[in-house]
Amino acid sequence: MTILRPQVDGIPVPRPSLASIPYWEGCRAGELRYQRCPGCQALQTNPTIICWRCHRPGPEWVGASGRGVLYSWTVVWRAQHPAFEVPYAPAIVELEEGPRVMTAVVGCEPEDLAEGMALEVAFHRVDDEITLPFFRPLR
Repeated sequence: MTILRPQVDGIPVPRPSLASIPYWEGCRAGELRYQRCPGCQALQTNPTIICWRCHRPGPEWVGASGRGVLYSWTVVWRAQHPAFEVPYAPAIVELEEGPRVMTAVVGCEPEDLAEGMALEVAFHRVDDEITLPFFRPLR
C-alpha cells in the first residue's frame, strides 16, 4: 500500500510576490483564496493586479469552499528533485466555484485517483511564511 503524502520537508518552495501575498496569508490561515474581478466577475487563480479579461485594476480576493473535483493528474514515480519522495501526484483540481488550481493529491493510493473524484483542501505548513495547499479525498 502506497499512500500519497504531502511533500513539505526540503522541497523547493514558492517565493511570494507582492501580488500573491494575500493568497499565502490565506493558506497560513487555512483558507484557499482566488481572485474575482469586481467589474466583469472573471475568476483567476494566478495572482495579478489587473483582471485578465477586462483589464480592470484591483481584482478582489475571495475565499473558496476548499472543495473541488480532480480534473487532471499524473503520478510521478521518478523524482525530478532529490527532496521529493515518490510517488507523488501533481494535479489540476477544479474548485466548486469554477477556477482550476495546480496542486497535488494526498491521502489516497495512486490507483484510487479518478477523473471527477471529490476532493477537499488540506494545508501543510512548510515554514513560518509558506503553507502549501494539497488536496485529499473528500471525507
